Amino acid sequence: MMQTEKTFRTTCPYCGVGCGVLATRHDDHSVTIQGDPDHPANYGRLCSKGTALGETFGLEERLLFPEIEGQRCDWERALRRVADRFSQTIAAHGPNSVAFYVSGQILTEDYYVANKLMKGYIGSANIDTNSRLCMASSVAGHKRAFGSDTVPGQYEDLEHADLVILTGSHLAWCHPVLFQRLLAARTTNPALKIVVIDPRRTTTADIADLHLPLAPDSDVALFNGLLRALAQAGKADHSFIRNHTEGLDDCLAEANHYSLDVTHHLTGLSKEALETFFDWFLKTEKTVTLYSQGVNQSERGTDKVNAILNCHLFTGRIGKLGMGPFSATGQPNAMGGREVGGLANQLAAHMELGNPQHRRLVQSFWQSPRLADAPGLKAVDLFKAVAKGDVKALWIMATNPVDSLPDADAVKAALQACPFVVISDVSAQTDSLPFAHVKLPAAAYGEKSGTVTNSERCISRQRSFLPLPGDAKPDWWIISQVAQRMGWKEAFDYPDEAAIFREHAALSAYENHNTRDFDIGALRNLSRTAYDQLAPVIWPCPEKGARKARFFADGHFYTKTGRAKFITTAPLPSLNAAHDPQHPFIFNTGRVRDHWHTMTRTGQSERLSGHYGEPFLEIHPKDAAALDLKDASLTEISSDYGHALLRVLITERQRPGSVFAPLHWSAQYAAQGRIGSVIAPVTDPFSGQPASKMSPVAVKAFAAAWYGFAISVEKPAQPKTSYWALAKTKGGWRMELAEAQTDKQKTRTDGVSLMEQLFGPDTATEETLSYYDQTAQLYRLARFREHRLTAALFLAPAPVAVSRSWACHSLTVDCFSPQDRLHFLAGRPGSNRPDPGQTLCACFDVGINQVLQAIKDGHVHSVEEIGQKIQAGSNCGSCRPELKRLLDANTTIKHLKSVS
Repeated sequence: MMQTEKTFRTTCPYCGVGCGVLATRHDDHSVTIQGDPDHPANYGRLCSKGTALGETFGLEERLLFPEIEGQRCDWERALRRVADRFSQTIAAHGPNSVAFYVSGQILTEDYYVANKLMKGYIGSANIDTNSRLCMASSVAGHKRAFGSDTVPGQYEDLEHADLVILTGSHLAWCHPVLFQRLLAARTTNPALKIVVIDPRRTTTADIADLHLPLAPDSDVALFNGLLRALAQAGKADHSFIRNHTEGLDDCLAEANHYSLDVTHHLTGLSKEALETFFDWFLKTEKTVTLYSQGVNQSERGTDKVNAILNCHLFTGRIGKLGMGPFSATGQPNAMGGREVGGLANQLAAHMELGNPQHRRLVQSFWQSPRLADAPGLKAVDLFKAVAKGDVKALWIMATNPVDSLPDADAVKAALQACPFVVISDVSAQTDSLPFAHVKLPAAAYGEKSGTVTNSERCISRQRSFLPLPGDAKPDWWIISQVAQRMGWKEAFDYPDEAAIFREHAALSAYENHNTRDFDIGALRNLSRTAYDQLAPVIWPCPEKGARKARFFADGHFYTKTGRAKFITTAPLPSLNAAHDPQHPFIFNTGRVRDHWHTMTRTGQSERLSGHYGEPFLEIHPKDAAALDLKDASLTEISSDYGHALLRVLITERQRPGSVFAPLHWSAQYAAQGRIGSVIAPVTDPFSGQPASKMSPVAVKAFAAAWYGFAISVEKPAQPKTSYWALAKTKGGWRMELAEAQTDKQKTRTDGVSLMEQLFGPDTATEETLSYYDQTAQLYRLARFREHRLTAALFLAPAPVAVSRSWACHSLTVDCFSPQDRLHFLAGRPGSNRPDPGQTLCACFDVGINQVLQAIKDGHVHSVEEIGQKIQAGSNCGSCRPELKRLLDANTTIKHLKSVS
């Protein structure tokens, strides 16, 4: 048989680092993933999510065919229905009665066509994106200061800096490859200092020379205090300020209020820590301030961004090697979306809706019949307009707003009431999809082709290496076909994605003459072959003139005056949980290391659920004690908008008075894990970005009658219990369960009934064994078929004390002897199957017990030796801080034993 194995160069579909990937397609249809050693973003490194990409290409949960009102149909009927309904709605109610809600998961070519259709042909700016939830405050801050949405620096600045400040960034988990580049930089430059600014002590903070656990939302005060300290120490770059900036006097007048005492009071940081931070910034010219969602996702996010930019402008530390502010974006193509005007307040090619000259230019280039002349509805306001009936037809592309938006239950109600909802997606099982009148199957990663732009403005190709399954089509094709049926055939008659890219590049250069930052005119005549072969390229790359990697070192900005603006920033009135006795805790949200968004992709990988397999709430021990919360019990968190039921994780890494939960769990994976329903719909007044990290909430213990843990080869049914959480695992699935106490609670749970509810009745080929301890109220059942375990259920009055990794591994055992079955029902690993423990390293599937055993045996004395011995930490490195913590703790224990 002829071998057809082939390797494709492409780009990772996860975070904004934009890592290069080598995807090798094998004859058995499997795909092997490696990092691309030649890609400038990662030089061969990949994180745990990227490493596991080959496990996420299954078609089991794919949307493969168009549907109208739940009935399969062909593309022509579906496209015609969408075109007709949008045209009819516009004719009856005007252009602003329709809207698109798109995503940083689509490609630049998709984004471009969607933006062109809505703004240039429908004539409304009602197109917004889930990137509004990630980095809109950074966009607004850049535009206020620079006159353009420009990221000044490059990744390599981290490797040339002497001080790196990570603020609002859990780099180790959210941008692991950048984290690895930073660790490597400190190895070659031992003098490099790292400051981490975060209310939580994350694993990123473990590498910090200085951790500043500031009070939530006090970043503006901190950086205003820094600006005052810089001014008092005479650290102004007077030449740069005089020749290239404006607005400093007003900015300093405000900053002068932030004495050390005031900053200490507002941030909750010790004066000694503040003085150290200020001193390091004062004395270190090569300083990079990298910020992410902890800055952006705030009611004052834009001011936070500008407070940071002010300090860099004041010292002239911008646009030069090893120095400058840097925004790390969350999604793979958030930057590409910004380039084509994917936000409701933008035009394509970084042009402005509010600028008549820009509107004339874009309309002239597109030859469009009408162009939007005012900003459209931003994400939160867009769904409020849907709820009010102002938006009557909505098209959602590649995103899941029923989970990801704040006040998510209101979003669900809005979609339910909307007269016409279209959803184009990859997954057939999202929480938003049931509300679609028309479902359109979109091409997934590996099947679609186009470009993405990463956080350092590097444009890379995503190449298709898998065939399109079923009737799935690329997003750009779907949008273009609808546009043609709405009457605009010539304007949207694209033969392929290369033609769209050429048009996008040509628009960036159209009447530019170095007046706009975004210019890729050198790429506007790429042939199909040249486009297919396009290597990663950092913009700007104008057709004429020199290319440059960094902006603003020459003092040229894109404001009307050509000068950068110092923006006066002061704390805004905000939600203050301390003043709300009904909701006394501040709720912070974020990501976990191995999952992405609402898990429609990462949920398909068994090893990516090994680190955290269910939603949880981090809480400080003092707060847990006051609420009588026990570790691994359940807790209900609630706000005025909704509630969630989460596993308790008690940790001193959490700040007292604050709680944290990850954002990933949807109703597909947990009964009550949708934290979007808890978050208040409060937004930044400038950017419209939701304040997803500071909602006032109440926390209380959940009174459980019993707890359960189940495993099975086949995917279990969703039970009718108060709590359940589902995750893929080795050999099948795992599920956590619990039921609330009731007045008529039985003393013994009917485990047989629950077993059948989850896995169906046993068959003639199966044997069910059970164990019941009346004293301890433990009940266990296990099914076997031909000496293999097919399903099991453990029930107890307290959280089930059984090793999850050992139990799940039992699903892969070929033959259970009678003794093995007894060991299993007893919940104790036999000597022939040791328990690896909770997954610590997802890249190589290494458990915590394996690491501890290596340390105990005396074989390893450093993180590097752990990697050499058992591989953990030797790939993406995001587990290295946890490995070091284990190593340090066990070294301390050994030392205490030796001196006792």
